[in-house]
Amino acid sequence: MRVGGNFQEKNLPIFLPVSKPAAPAVRAWLHGMIRRPIILTLTAWLACLAPTLAAGDGGHHSLPFNAPVLVDLGFFKITNSMVAMWLVAAVIIFFAQLATRRISLVPTGLQNLFETVVEGLQDFLATIMGEKLAKETFWFFGSIFIFIMCANWMGLFPMVGTVGHYLVDASGHHHSWVPWLRGANADLNMTLGLALVFFAMWLYWSVKANGPGGFLAHIFLYQGEGKGLMKAMLIVIFFLVGFLEIVSIMIRPLTLTFRLYGNIYAGESLLELMLFMGGKWFGWLAALPFYFLELMVGAIQALVFTLLTAVFTSLMCHHEEGDHGH
Repeated sequence: MRVGGNFQEKNLPIFLPVSKPAAPAVRAWLHGMIRRPIILTLTAWLACLAPTLAAGDGGHHSLPFNAPVLVDLGFFKITNSMVAMWLVAAVIIFFAQLATRRISLVPTGLQNLFETVVEGLQDFLATIMGEKLAKETFWFFGSIFIFIMCANWMGLFPMVGTVGHYLVDASGHHHSWVPWLRGANADLNMTLGLALVFFAMWLYWSVKANGPGGFLAHIFLYQGEGKGLMKAMLIVIFFLVGFLEIVSIMIRPLTLTFRLYGNIYAGESLLELMLFMGGKWFGWLAALPFYFLELMVGAIQALVFTLLTAVFTSLMCHHEEGDHGH
Protein backbone atom coordinates (compact mmCIF):
# COMPACT_ATOMS: atom_id res chain seq x y z
CA MET A 1 0.00 0.00 0.00
CA ARG A 2 1.33 3.39 -0.97
CA VAL A 3 1.19 6.17 1.63
CA GLY A 4 2.31 9.72 0.93
CA GLY A 5 4.10 11.13 -2.06
CA ASN A 6 7.42 12.30 -0.64
CA PHE A 7 8.12 10.18 2.45
CA GLN A 8 11.51 8.51 2.66
CA GLU A 9 9.73 5.37 3.82
CA LYS A 10 7.64 5.19 0.61
CA ASN A 11 9.33 1.93 -0.47
CA LEU A 12 8.53 0.15 2.80
CA PRO A 13 5.47 -2.09 2.66
CA ILE A 14 2.72 -1.29 5.13
CA PHE A 15 0.24 -4.00 6.06
CA LEU A 16 -3.12 -3.02 7.46
CA PRO A 17 -5.49 -5.59 8.94
CA VAL A 18 -8.81 -6.05 7.14
CA SER A 19 -11.65 -6.46 9.56
CA LYS A 20 -14.53 -8.84 8.95
CA PRO A 21 -17.13 -6.09 8.37
CA ALA A 22 -15.10 -4.90 5.37
CA ALA A 23 -15.72 -8.18 3.51
CA PRO A 24 -18.79 -6.94 1.59
CA ALA A 25 -16.83 -3.92 0.40
CA VAL A 26 -14.01 -6.18 -0.77
CA ARG A 27 -16.46 -8.40 -2.64
CA ALA A 28 -18.01 -5.35 -4.28
CA TRP A 29 -14.57 -4.14 -5.30
CA LEU A 30 -13.70 -7.52 -6.82
CA HIS A 31 -17.03 -7.60 -8.63
CA GLY A 32 -16.29 -4.17 -10.07
CA MET A 33 -12.87 -5.35 -11.22
CA ILE A 34 -14.50 -8.22 -13.09
CA ARG A 35 -17.01 -5.96 -14.83
CA ARG A 36 -14.49 -3.23 -15.66
CA PRO A 37 -12.69 -5.07 -18.51
CA ILE A 38 -16.06 -5.77 -20.15
CA ILE A 39 -17.00 -2.09 -19.92
CA LEU A 40 -13.64 -1.02 -21.33
CA THR A 41 -13.96 -3.48 -24.20
CA LEU A 42 -17.44 -2.27 -25.09
CA THR A 43 -16.22 1.32 -24.93
CA ALA A 44 -13.39 0.50 -27.33
CA TRP A 45 -15.84 -1.17 -29.70
CA LEU A 46 -18.04 1.92 -29.71
CA ALA A 47 -14.97 4.10 -30.26
CA CYS A 48 -14.11 2.08 -33.35
CA LEU A 49 -17.74 1.86 -34.49
CA ALA A 50 -18.36 5.61 -34.30
CA PRO A 51 -16.14 6.58 -37.26
CA THR A 52 -17.87 4.00 -39.45
CA LEU A 53 -21.30 5.32 -38.55
CA ALA A 54 -20.10 8.90 -39.02
CA ALA A 55 -19.13 8.08 -42.61
CA GLY A 56 -22.62 6.93 -43.35
CA ASP A 57 -22.21 7.45 -47.08
CA GLY A 58 -19.60 4.72 -47.16
CA GLY A 59 -16.93 7.12 -48.35
CA HIS A 60 -13.31 6.74 -47.38
CA HIS A 61 -11.85 9.89 -45.82
CA SER A 62 -8.08 9.36 -45.92
CA LEU A 63 -5.89 11.36 -43.57
CA PRO A 64 -4.39 14.27 -45.56
CA PHE A 65 -0.70 15.05 -45.31
CA ASN A 66 -1.29 18.72 -44.44
CA ALA A 67 -3.62 19.69 -41.62
CA PRO A 68 -6.68 21.47 -43.08
CA VAL A 69 -7.16 25.13 -42.17
CA LEU A 70 -10.36 25.82 -40.22
CA VAL A 71 -9.96 29.57 -39.73
CA ASP A 72 -7.87 31.80 -41.97
CA LEU A 73 -7.10 35.16 -40.36
CA GLY A 74 -4.64 36.12 -43.07
CA PHE A 75 -1.60 36.58 -40.85
CA PHE A 76 -2.50 33.53 -38.77
CA LYS A 77 -4.09 30.23 -39.79
CA ILE A 78 -5.81 27.90 -37.33
CA THR A 79 -5.68 24.24 -38.35
CA ASN A 80 -7.62 21.31 -36.88
CA SER A 81 -4.42 19.91 -35.34
CA MET A 82 -3.89 23.22 -33.51
CA VAL A 83 -7.40 22.99 -32.08
CA ALA A 84 -6.65 19.44 -30.92
CA MET A 85 -3.40 20.64 -29.32
CA TRP A 86 -5.24 23.37 -27.41
CA LEU A 87 -7.84 20.85 -26.22
CA VAL A 88 -5.15 18.47 -24.97
CA ALA A 89 -3.39 21.29 -23.10
CA ALA A 90 -6.69 22.44 -21.58
CA VAL A 91 -7.57 18.91 -20.41
CA ILE A 92 -4.12 18.42 -18.82
CA ILE A 93 -4.30 21.79 -17.04
CA PHE A 94 -7.84 21.09 -15.84
CA PHE A 95 -7.01 17.71 -14.29
CA ALA A 96 -3.72 18.99 -12.85
CA GLN A 97 -5.60 21.78 -11.09
CA LEU A 98 -8.25 19.32 -9.94
CA ALA A 99 -5.65 16.91 -8.56
CA THR A 100 -3.77 19.63 -6.65
CA ARG A 101 -6.78 21.60 -5.45
CA ARG A 102 -6.77 19.97 -2.00
CA ILE A 103 -3.36 18.47 -1.28
CA SER A 104 -3.46 15.85 1.46
CA LEU A 105 -0.63 14.10 3.28
CA VAL A 106 -2.08 10.71 2.37
CA PRO A 107 -2.90 11.03 -1.34
CA THR A 108 -6.06 9.47 -2.69
CA GLY A 109 -7.91 9.44 -5.97
CA LEU A 110 -6.65 11.79 -8.65
CA GLN A 111 -3.87 13.19 -6.46
CA ASN A 112 -2.54 9.68 -5.91
CA LEU A 113 -2.59 9.00 -9.66
CA PHE A 114 -0.73 12.21 -10.49
CA GLU A 115 1.87 11.65 -7.75
CA THR A 116 2.45 8.11 -8.99
CA VAL A 117 3.04 9.33 -12.55
CA VAL A 118 5.29 12.22 -11.46
CA GLU A 119 7.36 10.10 -9.08
CA GLY A 120 7.73 7.35 -11.68
CA LEU A 121 8.95 9.85 -14.25
CA GLN A 122 11.35 11.44 -11.77
CA ASP A 123 12.87 8.08 -10.86
CA PHE A 124 13.10 7.10 -14.54
CA LEU A 125 14.87 10.33 -15.52
CA ALA A 126 17.18 10.17 -12.49
CA THR A 127 18.56 6.81 -13.69
CA ILE A 128 19.45 8.44 -17.02
CA MET A 129 20.52 11.97 -16.10
CA GLY A 130 21.42 11.82 -12.45
CA GLU A 131 19.25 13.11 -9.65
CA LYS A 132 20.43 16.73 -9.77
CA LEU A 133 20.01 17.23 -13.53
CA ALA A 134 16.71 15.35 -13.50
CA LYS A 135 15.29 17.74 -10.90
CA GLU A 136 16.48 20.80 -12.82
CA THR A 137 14.95 19.67 -16.12
CA PHE A 138 11.95 17.65 -14.95
CA TRP A 139 9.53 20.51 -15.65
CA PHE A 140 10.34 20.11 -19.35
CA PHE A 141 10.69 16.34 -19.76
CA GLY A 142 7.71 15.55 -17.53
CA SER A 143 5.52 18.00 -19.45
CA ILE A 144 6.72 16.67 -22.81
CA PHE A 145 5.94 13.06 -21.89
CA ILE A 146 2.46 13.75 -20.54
CA PHE A 147 1.54 16.08 -23.41
CA ILE A 148 2.73 13.73 -26.18
CA MET A 149 1.02 10.70 -24.66
CA CYS A 150 -2.28 12.55 -24.15
CA ALA A 151 -2.10 14.03 -27.66
CA ASN A 152 -1.45 10.59 -29.16
CA TRP A 153 -4.39 9.05 -27.30
CA MET A 154 -6.72 11.92 -28.13
CA GLY A 155 -6.20 11.15 -31.81
CA LEU A 156 -8.01 7.84 -31.15
CA PHE A 157 -11.17 9.43 -29.78
CA PRO A 158 -14.29 8.77 -31.87
CA MET A 159 -14.96 12.35 -33.00
CA VAL A 160 -11.35 13.07 -34.00
CA GLY A 161 -11.15 12.90 -37.77
CA THR A 162 -14.76 11.78 -38.23
CA VAL A 163 -16.77 14.92 -37.41
CA GLY A 164 -16.42 17.85 -39.80
CA HIS A 165 -17.88 19.37 -42.93
CA TYR A 166 -17.59 19.24 -46.70
CA LEU A 167 -16.29 22.09 -48.80
CA VAL A 168 -18.88 22.88 -51.47
CA ASP A 169 -17.94 24.36 -54.82
CA ALA A 170 -19.98 26.86 -56.83
CA SER A 171 -22.02 24.08 -58.46
CA GLY A 172 -23.02 22.66 -55.06
CA HIS A 173 -20.89 19.49 -55.25
CA HIS A 174 -18.89 18.18 -52.31
CA HIS A 175 -15.24 18.05 -53.24
CA SER A 176 -13.27 18.05 -49.98
CA TRP A 177 -13.81 16.70 -46.47
CA VAL A 178 -12.53 18.89 -43.61
CA PRO A 179 -12.51 17.25 -40.16
CA TRP A 180 -12.75 19.62 -37.23
CA LEU A 181 -10.16 17.72 -35.18
CA ARG A 182 -7.00 15.86 -36.06
CA GLY A 183 -4.39 14.11 -33.94
CA ALA A 184 -1.94 16.84 -32.89
CA ASN A 185 1.14 14.70 -33.50
CA ALA A 186 -0.17 13.57 -36.90
CA ASP A 187 0.83 17.05 -38.05
CA LEU A 188 4.47 17.54 -39.02
CA ASN A 189 4.41 21.14 -37.79
CA MET A 190 3.57 20.00 -34.26
CA THR A 191 6.34 17.42 -33.96
CA LEU A 192 8.82 19.84 -35.54
CA GLY A 193 7.84 22.46 -32.97
CA LEU A 194 8.43 20.02 -30.12
CA ALA A 195 11.83 19.06 -31.51
CA LEU A 196 12.94 22.68 -32.05
CA VAL A 197 11.88 23.69 -28.54
CA PHE A 198 13.92 20.81 -27.13
CA PHE A 199 16.90 21.78 -29.28
CA ALA A 200 16.80 25.34 -27.96
CA MET A 201 16.59 24.09 -24.37
CA TRP A 202 19.40 21.60 -25.02
CA LEU A 203 21.69 24.42 -26.19
CA TYR A 204 20.81 26.48 -23.12
CA TRP A 205 21.39 23.61 -20.67
CA SER A 206 24.65 22.60 -22.40
CA VAL A 207 26.16 26.09 -22.31
CA LYS A 208 24.93 26.57 -18.74
CA ALA A 209 26.54 23.33 -17.56
CA ASN A 210 29.84 23.64 -19.45
CA GLY A 211 30.24 27.29 -20.39
CA PRO A 212 30.78 28.38 -24.03
CA GLY A 213 34.37 27.14 -24.06
CA GLY A 214 33.52 23.89 -22.32
CA PHE A 215 30.68 23.30 -24.76
CA LEU A 216 33.05 23.48 -27.74
CA ALA A 217 35.74 21.53 -25.87
CA HIS A 218 33.23 18.76 -25.19
CA ILE A 219 32.76 18.38 -28.93
CA PHE A 220 36.23 18.98 -30.38
CA LEU A 221 38.90 18.38 -27.72
CA TYR A 222 40.42 15.14 -26.48
CA GLN A 223 39.94 14.94 -22.70
CA GLY A 224 41.76 11.67 -21.96
CA GLU A 225 45.31 10.82 -21.04
CA GLY A 226 48.23 9.91 -23.27
CA LYS A 227 51.76 10.83 -24.20
CA GLY A 228 53.81 11.62 -27.25
CA LEU A 229 52.71 10.70 -30.75
CA MET A 230 49.64 8.73 -29.61
CA LYS A 231 48.19 11.73 -27.78
CA ALA A 232 48.87 14.00 -30.76
CA MET A 233 47.04 11.59 -33.08
CA LEU A 234 44.08 11.38 -30.70
CA ILE A 235 43.86 15.16 -30.51
CA VAL A 236 43.70 15.41 -34.32
CA ILE A 237 41.18 12.54 -34.58
CA PHE A 238 38.88 13.99 -31.90
CA PHE A 239 39.04 17.41 -33.56
CA LEU A 240 37.98 15.95 -36.92
CA VAL A 241 35.31 13.77 -35.32
CA GLY A 242 33.94 16.95 -33.73
CA PHE A 243 32.69 18.11 -37.13
CA LEU A 244 30.80 14.83 -37.51
CA GLU A 245 29.35 15.42 -34.06
CA ILE A 246 28.14 18.86 -35.16
CA VAL A 247 26.33 17.23 -38.09
CA SER A 248 24.84 14.65 -35.73
CA ILE A 249 23.63 17.38 -33.38
CA MET A 250 22.00 19.31 -36.22
CA ILE A 251 20.19 16.17 -37.44
CA ARG A 252 18.70 15.33 -34.04
CA PRO A 253 15.68 17.67 -34.36
CA LEU A 254 14.85 16.10 -37.72
CA THR A 255 15.05 12.55 -36.43
CA LEU A 256 12.89 13.41 -33.42
CA THR A 257 10.38 15.14 -35.70
CA PHE A 258 9.94 12.40 -38.27
CA ARG A 259 10.06 9.51 -35.79
CA LEU A 260 7.12 10.81 -33.78
CA TYR A 261 5.18 12.12 -36.76
CA GLY A 262 5.71 9.00 -38.86
CA ASN A 263 4.51 6.59 -36.19
CA ILE A 264 1.39 8.57 -35.28
CA TYR A 265 0.45 9.46 -38.87
CA ALA A 266 0.92 5.85 -40.00
CA GLY A 267 -1.15 4.54 -37.08
CA GLU A 268 -4.08 6.85 -37.75
CA SER A 269 -3.91 6.12 -41.48
CA LEU A 270 -3.95 2.39 -40.71
CA LEU A 271 -7.09 2.77 -38.61
CA GLU A 272 -8.74 4.72 -41.44
CA LEU A 273 -7.81 1.96 -43.89
CA MET A 274 -9.11 -0.84 -41.66
CA LEU A 275 -12.42 0.97 -41.15
CA PHE A 276 -12.78 1.34 -44.90
CA MET A 277 -11.83 -2.26 -45.71
CA GLY A 278 -14.25 -3.64 -43.12
CA GLY A 279 -17.18 -1.88 -44.74
CA LYS A 280 -20.04 -0.02 -43.18
CA TRP A 281 -21.03 -2.72 -40.70
CA PHE A 282 -17.77 -4.55 -39.92
CA GLY A 283 -15.24 -1.74 -40.09
CA TRP A 284 -15.17 -1.53 -36.31
CA LEU A 285 -14.25 -5.22 -36.08
CA ALA A 286 -11.38 -4.89 -38.55
CA ALA A 287 -10.00 -1.85 -36.73
CA LEU A 288 -10.42 -3.16 -33.19
CA PRO A 289 -7.02 -4.97 -32.84
CA PHE A 290 -5.21 -1.99 -34.34
CA TYR A 291 -7.04 0.36 -31.99
CA PHE A 292 -5.50 -1.35 -28.96
CA LEU A 293 -2.16 -1.43 -30.78
CA GLU A 294 -2.29 2.34 -31.27
CA LEU A 295 -3.03 2.86 -27.58
CA MET A 296 0.23 1.08 -26.82
CA VAL A 297 2.14 2.86 -29.61
CA GLY A 298 0.95 6.25 -28.34
CA ALA A 299 2.47 5.62 -24.91
CA ILE A 300 5.64 4.07 -26.34
CA GLN A 301 6.30 6.99 -28.69
CA ALA A 302 5.88 9.47 -25.83
CA LEU A 303 8.40 7.44 -23.82
CA VAL A 304 10.83 7.17 -26.75
CA PHE A 305 10.76 10.93 -27.40
CA THR A 306 11.33 11.65 -23.71
CA LEU A 307 14.05 9.00 -23.41
CA LEU A 308 16.03 10.22 -26.43
CA THR A 309 15.87 13.89 -25.44
CA ALA A 310 16.91 13.00 -21.89
CA VAL A 311 19.87 10.95 -23.17
CA PHE A 312 20.99 13.77 -25.49
CA THR A 313 20.87 16.19 -22.56
CA SER A 314 22.67 13.81 -20.22
CA LEU A 315 25.52 13.20 -22.67
CA MET A 316 26.35 16.91 -22.68
CA CYS A 317 25.33 18.10 -19.21
CA HIS A 318 25.68 15.23 -16.74
CA HIS A 319 29.06 14.86 -15.02
CA GLU A 320 29.98 12.40 -12.33
CA GLU A 321 31.17 13.61 -8.95
CA GLY A 322 34.75 14.75 -9.10
CA ASP A 323 34.68 15.08 -12.90
CA HIS A 324 36.14 18.46 -13.71
CA GLY A 325 37.31 17.64 -17.19
CA HIS A 326 35.19 20.34 -18.77
